[in-house]
Amino acid sequence: MKHNYKYPFWFVVSLLLLLSNNFVSQQLPIFSQYLLNDYAYNPAIAGTQDFYDVKSNHRYQWVGITDAPRTYTLSINGPTKNKKMGFGGILYTDHVGPTRRTGFQASYAYHLNINSDIKLSLALSAGVLEWKLDGHKIELYDLSDQVLVNNVMRSVVPDAKFGFLVYHKNWFVGGSIPNLLSSKLEFSNADYTGLSKLKQHYYLHGGYVFHVNDDFDVEPSCMIKIVTPAPVQLDFMTKITWKNQLWLGLAYRTMDAASAMIGYLFKENILLGYSYDFTTSNLRNYSSGTHELMFGVRFVRAKTFESPSIE
Repeated sequence: MKHNYKYPFWFVVSLLLLLSNNFVSQQLPIFSQYLLNDYAYNPAIAGTQDFYDVKSNHRYQWVGITDAPRTYTLSINGPTKNKKMGFGGILYTDHVGPTRRTGFQASYAYHLNINSDIKLSLALSAGVLEWKLDGHKIELYDLSDQVLVNNVMRSVVPDAKFGFLVYHKNWFVGGSIPNLLSSKLEFSNADYTGLSKLKQHYYLHGGYVFHVNDDFDVEPSCMIKIVTPAPVQLDFMTKITWKNQLWLGLAYRTMDAASAMIGYLFKENILLGYSYDFTTSNLRNYSSGTHELMFGVRFVRAKTFESPSIE
């Protein structure tokens, strides 16, 4: 679908990149089911469970708005046999209007025993990221604009992420720094690059599992997202799990949405999850909400150490 912009193409490019720098949810995608998709945020999660975990996540944000964000991820992570290390990888693509962000990162985590019940995981992930702007989706008023040479502009840059996690079978506290290298985006067929730079983000997250009885667990959690100059964003979630199989959850993300979610674990190794976001910002006048689907498969190992949450 084409869209009319009454500006030169270089202005469209810089505007899109500037917007993505100023709005945390657009330069890096958000997930309502962050507690279940935690490796996507923090590479230190790799190896904290007793199995290799494969997940596919599909997020359709702000349904009803033309060219709204769509995010797809595929990840795998798990421990070595002695559980002293963890490995993982994630492939992701994020579409926002005429822009597309696609990348891959592989991660390594090392786990230290603080004591017999508490462990510390330190991790680093690295890979590449491609930013692409498809001029075919933009109808230019200035057809003589020479910036749009081949109708497509792209930049491929290195990317990295640092993460840490302190975890116990009943609780966890961690954080990560995506866009660690702050790479500059330089489009190969354009002289103008504007303010195109990947901003470092800072994520802090934590949670606690309350074992109500043999059947029910209640797990409140929180995530803090920090990137300048955007306001700090907070995610709050409470998940109730029945017999470690069925869970229901409620969440609230400041300046954005409230969420309801449901999920089920089949035969201890197949996971399905769904969440729906009720938009609370002014976008609720134009959007019918956000859908997020998750599918996961666990390759179970013998249990040696329990982690606090259902992955």
